[in-house]
Amino acid sequence: MAASVSVRLSCWLPVHHQPACSNSQLCCTSTISSTPHNTSAASIRSPIVVNGNPPTFVSAPRHRIVAVGDLHGDLDKARNALEMAGVLSCDGSDLWVGGETVLIQIGDILDRGDDEIAILSLLKSLDIQAKANGGAVFQVNGNHETMNVEGDFRYVDSGAFDECVDFLEYLEYCNHNWEEAFGGWVGVSKRWKKQRQASQNYWGPLNLVKRQKGVIARSILLRPGGPLASELARHPVVLKVDDWVFCHGGLLPHHVAYGIERMNREVSHWMRGLSESDDYPQIPFIATRGYDSVVWSRLYSRDMSDLEDYQIVQIQSILEETLQAVGAKAMVVGHTPQTTGVNCEFNCTIWRIDVGMSSGVLDSRPEVLEIREDKARAIRSKGEKRGMLQVVDYT
Repeated sequence: MAASVSVRLSCWLPVHHQPACSNSQLCCTSTISSTPHNTSAASIRSPIVVNGNPPTFVSAPRHRIVAVGDLHGDLDKARNALEMAGVLSCDGSDLWVGGETVLIQIGDILDRGDDEIAILSLLKSLDIQAKANGGAVFQVNGNHETMNVEGDFRYVDSGAFDECVDFLEYLEYCNHNWEEAFGGWVGVSKRWKKQRQASQNYWGPLNLVKRQKGVIARSILLRPGGPLASELARHPVVLKVDDWVFCHGGLLPHHVAYGIERMNREVSHWMRGLSESDDYPQIPFIATRGYDSVVWSRLYSRDMSDLEDYQIVQIQSILEETLQAVGAKAMVVGHTPQTTGVNCEFNCTIWRIDVGMSSGVLDSRPEVLEIREDKARAIRSKGEKRGMLQVVDYT
């Protein structure tokens, strides 16, 4: 049975980021966060060890883990979720305050929102900061990442096309220094958006030309081998952290038999534009296409109340076989919005964490999953008050 407790946000600023500040500069983080200033707690944790390229197997014993679901281009909701998770400062400075926490974003940052590249930029910045503090940030690619690399732009918002145009101009402004432009975009994107919106009347009847510019810009960035596709290629489609497996849609027995490291490598090579040789498939079908692929499967995310008993037994059996094959105790997935919020099934061996928080999906309140010492619980805001969190413990 789930137990619920309310937690009030407390404000503090890690001394290693900047000196004492006024009240207007205080950063908020939850009292359930990893308290990075507690050196005695940090000293008992082992270093984070990553294997695979892209990362596939991660050892992070005794580290707090936080998983965040689908973000779909909504930067405000993304920041809200990260603040709620206790890893992002809430003063707008975009500082990592999670100490040695391991943050995992479960995919679908692209589509249905305006600020996709800004979110990717924010996570990149947080990863750099987290590593300097003994933590880490991982991303898992979802079906909307793979769709865009394929050139499927059906779910792209007009504002996202505009962001691609703006970002290419900013990249040129940065003398095509990718690391500088991509890492800094989250800090300047709002200003560029305002400038663009102020000149919207300039386009007038030329909206078709504007649309074409956006499509071309997006294609340049996200085609296989493009700079943004190559950035996505750094991330896996399946990530195993200690005894937990994270993927966007769902891992199945035949995926494990094929090899999760092999799948990650093939998707990465395809996104980098390196799949022309016989060694790698043109498009890694098993991972990226079909109802039972890793990024598309909804088997574990279905509403069990709509199923017959024998179907539920079959799904549980498939889940158990998969977990045993991969050597994990539980799986975390996104992809299918859960109207009841973050939840688990089958004795909490499967966690569903896509809550449809983006304004382009359900516009729901953000929720995150926290894992400590192999025990998981959902963290959500309580009512409309930003300063109160509700922790739902399922153990």
